[in-house]
Amino acid sequence: MASLIGHLARLFSFWLIAGLASLLASAPGFAAPYAAIVIDARTGEILYSENAEARLHPASLTKMMTLYIAFEEIQRGNISLDTMVTVSKHAAAQPPSRLGLRAGQKISLRNLIRAAAIKSANDAAAAIGDAISGNEADFARRMTRTAKALGMKNTTFKNAHGLTAQGHLSSAMDMTILGRHLFYDFPQYYNLFSRRSVDAGLATVNNTNRRFLDAYEGADGIKTGYTVAAGFNLTASAERGGKRLIATVFGGKSTADRNAKMMKLLDVGFGKAPRNAPVNPPAPPAYQGGDDMLVADTDLPEVADGAGKTVRASMQITTSPRPLARPGSAAPAQPPETVVATAEAVNAMQDGIEGALAAALSGEAAPAETPETLGVDAVELASAGTAATDPAPAAGAATEATTEATTQAIAALAPEARPETAASAQPEIIPFQVVSASGAVLSSPRPAKRSAPIYDDVAAPAPDTQAEPEVVISVSTSGDRHWGVNVGRFGSSFEAERALLRTQLVETATLGTSLRKVMPRSGGFEATFVGLTQDQADLACRRLQARAIQCFTMGP
Repeated sequence: MASLIGHLARLFSFWLIAGLASLLASAPGFAAPYAAIVIDARTGEILYSENAEARLHPASLTKMMTLYIAFEEIQRGNISLDTMVTVSKHAAAQPPSRLGLRAGQKISLRNLIRAAAIKSANDAAAAIGDAISGNEADFARRMTRTAKALGMKNTTFKNAHGLTAQGHLSSAMDMTILGRHLFYDFPQYYNLFSRRSVDAGLATVNNTNRRFLDAYEGADGIKTGYTVAAGFNLTASAERGGKRLIATVFGGKSTADRNAKMMKLLDVGFGKAPRNAPVNPPAPPAYQGGDDMLVADTDLPEVADGAGKTVRASMQITTSPRPLARPGSAAPAQPPETVVATAEAVNAMQDGIEGALAAALSGEAAPAETPETLGVDAVELASAGTAATDPAPAAGAATEATTEATTQAIAALAPEARPETAASAQPEIIPFQVVSASGAVLSSPRPAKRSAPIYDDVAAPAPDTQAEPEVVISVSTSGDRHWGVNVGRFGSSFEAERALLRTQLVETATLGTSLRKVMPRSGGFEATFVGLTQDQADLACRRLQARAIQCFTMGP
C-alpha cells in the first residue's frame, strides 16, 4: 500500500511540474536558445549554421549516444540483441516518456533499443546504460569519452536519457556529428529511425518523429527531443537525388515550429549541396576495445607530480617490424651458379646418407661411395674460385661427412629401432630444402625412400584421356554458408570492388574463399563478402577490426 501511495505521489509531482513547465514555456517572452546547422553527410561540409557551437540542453537527442554505444557493444560481441536485460530500480523509476518497465523485469536488448529510439522511452534508455556499464554515472562517463573520440568538443553527458541535469550539455554541431556517425558507422541499424511504429515487447510504440517523416520527402530519421530547458529539438537526415544531408535544430517553440524550421533548413542545404560530391565517411572513434581502453581523457584530475591522473592507452598495433639480423651474421652473396651447384651437392649427399642408413639398419654392407654417388662435379663447381679444384679432396671430405652423419643418425635412434633390435624397421627420412638468402627454394624436397609402394596398383588412365578441369563459378551459399561481412559503403562500384579486393588480400585466412559482392544502395554501393558461415563471418570481422578496418557481419 505504501509503495502504491509513493508511486502515485511521484506521478502527481511529475505531472504538476510538467504542467507548470508548459505554462512557463507558453508564457510571453520565454523561449529556449535557438541553434541550427545543416551539413552534407557525404563530405561533412557545413552548408549553414547558426549558433551551432553553443552548449545547450540536448534533451532526448542524448539517446542517440546511448544507442551508438549499444551498437558498439553488439558489434564487439559483448552483448547481443537477444540478451535479456534485468531492469534496475533506477531504470524503472524514470519519469515519462516510458515503456512501463518494472524493477526486476527481464526484457531483451532488442526491445529496449526499439523503445529508446522510437518512443524515446527514458526507462528503456536508462536500462541500456545500466546493462552496459552497471550504473548511470559510469555509463555517462563512457558517453562523454566516446563523444570526445567522435570529435564532439562541446558535449558532456550526465545520464542516458537526456532529462535536464546540471552539466548535461551539448551543441547542434556535436549532435549533427553524432547523427553522421550513426548513419555511416552502423548502417545495419539506421533504418530503425525511419519506422513509424514498432513492437517493443511490452507494447507497440509510435515514432515521436512520424509527423516530420511523413511531411518531408526523403526524410528517414533521426531523433527528437524535448524538455522545458531545451525546447523542441530534432536531429534529422534526408536523401534526395543522391544528396544526403544531416541537420539539427535546438530550441523550437513547438513540434510544428521545430519541424517547419527543419524543413527550411534542409531546403537550404539541398540547394547548396553539390550534385556530385565524393563520399568520405567519418573516421571511426580513435580507440579499440571497451570503456577502459580509450585514447585520452582530458577531464581527469591532475595534481602535482602526476599523482591521481589516469592514462588510458590504445592497444591497437600499428607496426610490426622484423627483428634485425645479428651483427656480422649476414652471409656474403654467392653467384647463382654456385648456389645451384651447392644445392645439387647437398641433395646428392642426402641420397648417400639415406642409402647408408638403409644398409646399416638392414644389416647389409654400405655401398661403395664413389665420386659419382656423392656428386663430385657439383662439389667442384660449388667450390670453384674459392678453393682447390682437385676432385679427390672434395670427394674425401664428402665421404667423411656422410660417414659421420650416418654414425650420428644411427646412434640417435631409440634402442628398439636400432639394427640389432629392429632390423626391419625403416626410419622416416625427413626431406629438407635448400633456400637462397632471399628465401627462394632452390631444390624441392625429396620424398623418403620406401621399400614398398605407398598405394596399391591403380589402373592408369589411357594416354588419350584427359580429366576435365574443375571450374569454380561462385562460392556456394547453401547450407549454413549464408552469412556475410560488410566493409562499408562507397561512392562507386569501382571503389567498393577495390575495397573488397584490398580487404581480401589483407585477410586471406578467413575471406580467401568468400565471394565479393557489390550491392547498389541509396547513397552508394555496399561492399560485402558473402558465402560464409556465421563462425567464419564473426572471426573475419574480429580480425579486420583488430587491423582497424571497419566492418560488420550480416546474417540471413
